[in-house]
Amino acid sequence: MADITAAMVKDLREKSGAGMMDCKKALSETSGDMDGAMDWLRTKGLAAAQKKSSRTAAEGLVGVAVSGTVGAAVEVNSETDFVAKNEQFQNFVREVTHIALGGVADVDAIKAAAMPSGTTVADTLTNNIATIGENQSLRRVKRLEVAKGAVVPYVHNAAAPGIGKIGVLVALESDAPDAALQALGKQVAMHIAAAFPQALNEADLDPELIERERAIAAEKAAESGKPADIVAKMVEGSIAKFRKEHALVSQLFVMDGKTKISDVVAKAGKDAGATIVLKDYVRFQLGEGIAREQSDFAAEVAAASGVPQNREPEPTA
Repeated sequence: MADITAAMVKDLREKSGAGMMDCKKALSETSGDMDGAMDWLRTKGLAAAQKKSSRTAAEGLVGVAVSGTVGAAVEVNSETDFVAKNEQFQNFVREVTHIALGGVADVDAIKAAAMPSGTTVADTLTNNIATIGENQSLRRVKRLEVAKGAVVPYVHNAAAPGIGKIGVLVALESDAPDAALQALGKQVAMHIAAAFPQALNEADLDPELIERERAIAAEKAAESGKPADIVAKMVEGSIAKFRKEHALVSQLFVMDGKTKISDVVAKAGKDAGATIVLKDYVRFQLGEGIAREQSDFAAEVAAASGVPQNREPEPTA
């Protein structure tokens, strides 16, 4: 059996919102696997409303930039938030974003591209690591373009113009006036930042994600003790609900909680006198999906000195 540490239980509590003993049992049942423990808690109905997997797990900055009908987003990671406030690091993120905007939409290709200084992005990054004294990496990039219309940017928790913790791009294809597209794009981008859709349409959702949810739904439904045919309908109902809640166009607009995003876009097009098509989007949140090492300095000192840690008291009956 895996050694379940207090730090692991604390991490799972923060991610799930479940109680200490439930988190400890979940980790024991799954041999310390964090994702498996989250699923275990959800099948038991013990996890709080889904904590976004986009919890910050690394530092750095996300950059977004737009030029006409083209937009680009990049993520550059650092070890600490202190570096994200460094002007040299911020300028690097801006320059890399504009390189992506210029047509380079692949991480390896960007690393080989030239910076305004004449050196490559890779060499500049190496120099930054040496001068700033902290490891940094160019993690990902995405570029959007429409034939006509607008790509609208939005940065949440901005550290400076065009850079921050969450960067969003919304691609709208239309002959509608630019003012109408910018207004709609800003609203949809703010929704995306808050609602964290997994795909544009239900058909675009990751099949592995759907199967994982199906397994969770099946286990929960089976515990109801209902006949197999009813269980099957319960599972399909859960999956249909999951699809609607995680595809952007079928999500309910966060600003009113009742209108689907597809209807928000359709109404904006009607008001502007031209059809508006929501073609694509990008949502980069700093550090999403990156496992960051946890360091408990007090525990390390205690272990080195042979002094036992203070433990959370076990709940009494």
